[in-house]
Amino acid sequence: MDKIPLTPGGHERLEAELKNLKSVERPAIIAAIAEARELGDLKENAEYHSAREKQGFIEGRIKELEAIMGLADVIDPAQFSGTIKFGATVEIVDEDTDEEKTYQIVGEPEADIENGRLNIKSPLARALIGKDEGDSVEVRTPGGVRSYEILSISFV
Repeated sequence: MDKIPLTPGGHERLEAELKNLKSVERPAIIAAIAEARELGDLKENAEYHSAREKQGFIEGRIKELEAIMGLADVIDPAQFSGTIKFGATVEIVDEDTDEEKTYQIVGEPEADIENGRLNIKSPLARALIGKDEGDSVEVRTPGGVRSYEILSISFV
């Protein structure tokens, strides 16, 4: 299987989530299921069914995180410089609206656009890879083609 690129910060966040699921969430849901069982008839017990559903979600997320961690390739962006590549923090400006945004290009499991972490497989990240400060890129979006100018690149 292919390795999954992660930044050190992303690896730490996923590791913390996994630890929380195993040591806090899993025991809590097991206790909730036991408590719901004591309430009687399981066929009409909404608390029991809700707890079982949550348990399924937690167990699925644990398996998913364990698989990601097993394939993780932690890449420290501080070792890089030059053109945009994995881990780069890029400040761009929309050439139409003059709106400035800053993104760090990260692996798929740690992507979070609202917190400025851009999935390396996204159209914008793919357009930025290999570019340098001052370059312009065009990106096809569902809303049409957007043009961005690269203002700065850092590897922190």
